[in-house]
Amino acid sequence: MHLYEDQLIDFEENGFLVLPELLEPKEVNEINDASREIFSENNPANIIESKSGEVRTAMGLHLRHKLFGDLVRDPRLLEPAHQLRGEKLYVQQVKINVKAAFEGEQWQWHYDFATHHNDDGVPEPLALNLHIFLDDVNHFNGPLYFIPGSHKKGPAPTWHDKASTSYPLWVVDKDTVAKHVEKKGIFAATGGIGTGLIFSDLLIHGSPPNMSPWNRSIFSLILNPISNAYTCEERPDFKHHRDLKPIKVK
Repeated sequence: MHLYEDQLIDFEENGFLVLPELLEPKEVNEINDASREIFSENNPANIIESKSGEVRTAMGLHLRHKLFGDLVRDPRLLEPAHQLRGEKLYVQQVKINVKAAFEGEQWQWHYDFATHHNDDGVPEPLALNLHIFLDDVNHFNGPLYFIPGSHKKGPAPTWHDKASTSYPLWVVDKDTVAKHVEKKGIFAATGGIGTGLIFSDLLIHGSPPNMSPWNRSIFSLILNPISNAYTCEERPDFKHHRDLKPIKVK
């Protein structure tokens, strides 16, 4: 999977790329089968919604199931990441974010580097988030909202929200979001199963609750240059992995 020059330019300008049909539906079905096994486990790496009791996020997947151990080495994910950030990358986080039908709660406006820096001591905003849609994602079942170009302004002010959901998050204040949106608007990342996304560690994004009758699950692999690794180990390994061996294509 090789990114073309116009895609590289789009990534630098907007902070994200949408890659339709990155995986085949059969492959996604296999991922979903493995996911159901993971979700059924009584494991602290399964974060539960505070109200519904549904799984919100299942983490550390590549250490819990062989399929995910293979998926994090898939060239369709690794080769674009190597183009953008070089060859020596480590697996920082592997998870599935779930928005259960009728029950899935919001993800507040945020950018990932705020957590990586404040909680894990990552020095620079160089990590990449690589997503795969495990369901069809439409405008009604909680799609990701991106603010195009918001990564270009540098780290926005954040505060630590420990109350809104069951997952503490460093979030961006409303005034900052409003100013960015006034200039650049909001892009809703929708697409069929198997769609891929790549986005910057500084890109401001969030997602609304899922009030629809359709589930919305997304696989997420975060890769970070080894030279930019964590300096703090307060969070558990499943939230930021300690293995700094370079990840290689299987």
